[in-house]
Amino acid sequence: MIDPNDLEHCERAIRHGSLSFHAASRLLPSRVRDPALALYAFCRLADDAVDLHQDKGGAVLSLNERLEKCYAGAPRNAPADRAFAAIIEDFEMPRELPEALLEGLAWDAVERRYQTLSGVYSYSARVASAVGAMMCVLMRVRDPDALARACDLGVAMQLTNIARDVGEDARAGRVYLPLDWLEEAGVDLEFLMRDPLPTDALRGVIRKLLNAADRLYMRAEAGIGALPRGSRMGIYAASYIYAGIGREVRRAGCDSISTRAHTSKVQKLGWVAQAALSTGVTMVLPRSAVIHAAPLPEVSFLVDAAARRDAPQGAWGDGRAGDLVGIFATLKAQDAQRRMLEP
Repeated sequence: MIDPNDLEHCERAIRHGSLSFHAASRLLPSRVRDPALALYAFCRLADDAVDLHQDKGGAVLSLNERLEKCYAGAPRNAPADRAFAAIIEDFEMPRELPEALLEGLAWDAVERRYQTLSGVYSYSARVASAVGAMMCVLMRVRDPDALARACDLGVAMQLTNIARDVGEDARAGRVYLPLDWLEEAGVDLEFLMRDPLPTDALRGVIRKLLNAADRLYMRAEAGIGALPRGSRMGIYAASYIYAGIGREVRRAGCDSISTRAHTSKVQKLGWVAQAALSTGVTMVLPRSAVIHAAPLPEVSFLVDAAARRDAPQGAWGDGRAGDLVGIFATLKAQDAQRRMLEP
């Protein structure tokens, strides 16, 4: 069980660090909201530790050690770590899920780029769908169809984030757009990284990414009715708020270079009202057949992991052919090289 003091610390961190999630979390029942706040606090800590740290590889390796301690039942003496260790015990959280998140952060640390939309989906599966799958575990949902739709929502949200932050990412030396789309549109990657401009070609690529996100939002909505009744409104609200960010990007002509899309409190209230209406509809109408759509191939490993109630908690890299072993070995080699170069 999460210590109330640790939970209070986690809620403060989310209130100041993720307004959209904090607003949606208030619509969840306390039995889900409390562990969800702790989960997001740990994930936010992980993301910030890498994003804001100059030595990104070292930050990921440190997070690896912290997660190891959480699963060993001996978390670091910090509120977010203790709270996450409690979640692991209370909900039998499959290790592959936070492991996938760490893998996505490791890809950021080595500045991986993605040639195709499938590659972007694979990245989004790790940094976003893994969190969606963990949210399902907190709701005691282990149905593969519901998990697949939760993973759709995670990918859709991440695609929205990418579309919104193209200019910010380019100025920081990052690109998450599919490289083949950029090449096809005639967008020069080196020029984009050196001096990003909202050209018609780049706006077209951003619009194309938002279209992909919209298709996944529609698929994801079919799964919300499979969640516990008390949790549906909060998930609808989160979906509508993020989809609304995408619409704001479109309203700006898909120019996320010279501007960054924001949503207002009034808009959020409107989406919450829409979420309440949609929740009511799920109480009276049958579920859409779309819920049974096959999961994206890029998220299948998350669905399989979350659906298993008796999954053993093995060592890092078990079950996925050494993918994690390889990426962490790369980070360790980079860290060793950096240390050798230090005066």
